[in-house]
Amino acid sequence: MNQADIAPQATSGTGPRQRMVGRRLRGLAALALILSLVACGFELRKTPEFAFNTVYTEVAPTSVLGSELKRTRAAVGNIQLITDAAQAKNAQVILDILQEQREKTVVGVNASGQVREFQLRIRIKFRLRTPQGKELIPETELLQVRDISFNESAVLSKESESEQLYRNMQTDIVQQILRRLAAIKEL
Repeated sequence: MNQADIAPQATSGTGPRQRMVGRRLRGLAALALILSLVACGFELRKTPEFAFNTVYTEVAPTSVLGSELKRTRAAVGNIQLITDAAQAKNAQVILDILQEQREKTVVGVNASGQVREFQLRIRIKFRLRTPQGKELIPETELLQVRDISFNESAVLSKESESEQLYRNMQTDIVQQILRRLAAIKEL
């Protein structure tokens, strides 16, 4: 064995001591990141807490948003959603869905005039009030927008993709509504 074979190993800097120092530095960096997140007030999102227990809302039988609201409310679990008008008098607050609109517009075409891109939108207007008429959340409009490319050779898959995007947008809107409802601290 000659001197040339030994030298690269000795100067490579990857000995046990250097690896241990590297691990310690990575550990300290991770600890610093965790401490900075804790210090800034970061915490995972929890189940929202509401100032009321029962919500009445008129949901049309064909309303996709209404079914999403019912499904999400079941996951939240700490409020009761009343959709029967006969039971409306038992609700502490009333959620009025004033408008629910789906839109699909063309935003891009190619040189021969064929559609290449659509824009999907869901627009919801709502308000929250007490049965006595006190307005807790004034009329508010929420809008979700997604762009989707289009290919006429894959019409069925693009239609399925746009339905999935609509479902995702509905879920986002329902989450926004629930966060706004949770922001109400007193009736």
